[in-house]
Amino acid sequence: MNIRQQAGQFLNFLLVLTTAFALWKGLSLYTNSSSPIVVVLSGSMEPAFQRGDLLFLSNRAEKAQVGDIVVYEVKGRPIPIVHRVMRTHDSLISDLADQKLLTKGDNNPTDDLELYARGQTHLSRESEVVGMVRGFVPYVGMVTILLNDYPWMKYALLASLGGMMMLQRE
Repeated sequence: MNIRQQAGQFLNFLLVLTTAFALWKGLSLYTNSSSPIVVVLSGSMEPAFQRGDLLFLSNRAEKAQVGDIVVYEVKGRPIPIVHRVMRTHDSLISDLADQKLLTKGDNNPTDDLELYARGQTHLSRESEVVGMVRGFVPYVGMVTILLNDYPWMKYALLASLGGMMMLQRE
């Protein structure tokens, strides 16, 4: 294979990567969420969601209601948490910035106060909620969990994809 063919294959690979990135950013803009798709990593929301379910989020300008399932991030914790809203606190001004939420996993015995930052009693709807769950696909995210739990699988997959890319002939 000559250098021109290798360069063409490399450019095709870059095209696939940039297309995926553009689709992700477009979905982020459409849903108003920094992470419009997340994978459930624990069993805290069973039976509603199982470990490995793929969730679709939206963070449009609506207030959360009791019973809604939200994904939130806590300062100092890199992994988002998927839990149900148990209580809301609204100010007299109907503004999202003033809504505070108390959450709990369906499979947990107590609310999430221990998961929040030290001294924090509620989540801020505006700054800490990544999005509200709008749909899901069961077990599709197990691939992500397996690749994170077994790093050698990730490297083997990348090596095989790279090898197939370089050996493919057009």
